[in-house]
Amino acid sequence: EVTTFAGSGSAGSTNATGTSAKFNGPISISTDGTNLYVLDHINHTIRKIVMATGVVSTFAGSPGSSGSTDATGTSARFKNPQGITTDGTNLYVTDCFNHTIRKIVISTGVVTTLAGSAGSSGSTDGTGTAAKFYKPIEVIFVGGNLYVADTYNNRIRKIVISTGEVTTFAGSTQGFQDGTGTSAKFYRPRQITSDGTNLYVSDHLNHKIRKIVIATGAVTTLAGSGAGSQDGTGTAASFDKPMGITTDGTNLYVAEYNNHTIRKIVISSGVVTTFAGSTSSGSTDATGTSARFKNPIAITSYGTNLYVSDYFNHKIRKINLSGTVNAGV
Repeated sequence: EVTTFAGSGSAGSTNATGTSAKFNGPISISTDGTNLYVLDHINHTIRKIVMATGVVSTFAGSPGSSGSTDATGTSARFKNPQGITTDGTNLYVTDCFNHTIRKIVISTGVVTTLAGSAGSSGSTDGTGTAAKFYKPIEVIFVGGNLYVADTYNNRIRKIVISTGEVTTFAGSTQGFQDGTGTSAKFYRPRQITSDGTNLYVSDHLNHKIRKIVIATGAVTTLAGSGAGSQDGTGTAASFDKPMGITTDGTNLYVAEYNNHTIRKIVISSGVVTTFAGSTSSGSTDATGTSARFKNPIAITSYGTNLYVSDYFNHKIRKINLSGTVNAGV
């Protein structure tokens, strides 16, 4: 069942409750179990949604004002932030057009730069601001480390949070290659999720879902072949520019941008099915393939629900894992 959880459907930056609120290009979403944190991409802000009430507020950044200022709450500045994750105490944000990874203390809203140098792109491994990224798009917290989809470098980078040390975990030059560590190749990797043992990466322009064993760095292809919308098993299935990805521990759920759908992958078997939406775009709340999205771009799971950043509808949609899509905020 799909419903609208937040957002009116028109672009803006209104703080309010549920469908009275407005976003402008919500692009990534994470939760600490109490709140959703949404990267409001075009507004250069991080928005907060209280899950119990649907109340939307601006948590950090100032709508329409870009920059790279470290400060508290709405005094901080971002430039088209794209990815967000949490360790329960802090938020970590890929500040894409600043080429940096930012840290936000949830209890205070204090924003600092964890790694990378604002305005300086590159692929340098190093510590803190000595490291360089090139338009990093997504980030995930696993076991004391951050794993970053360094999208325009076609790499997965690793950041040890305690030290700020940045290394290249997997990937090298643009392409498609299964292998270990830097022997593997990606083409614009986007969102990352994890079951604690493996990373799962939406390999956006290869139209595939890749698996990385955290302990070894071994990269394989879990599902997908060329561009398409075919349900099937493993490489018999096809995706068209998969972006968001999350897991409930048993399955992966993929926000498929060009097909306007949410796809489901059984991790143990690689079986791919269409969970919600259709290749026809729209904004319909309904169940399963009767629901409609317009370029869903990010997804996260919590409890028995999925939350989707429905990008060009400027909404956050809620999907009960039984299949009902709701438009909440």
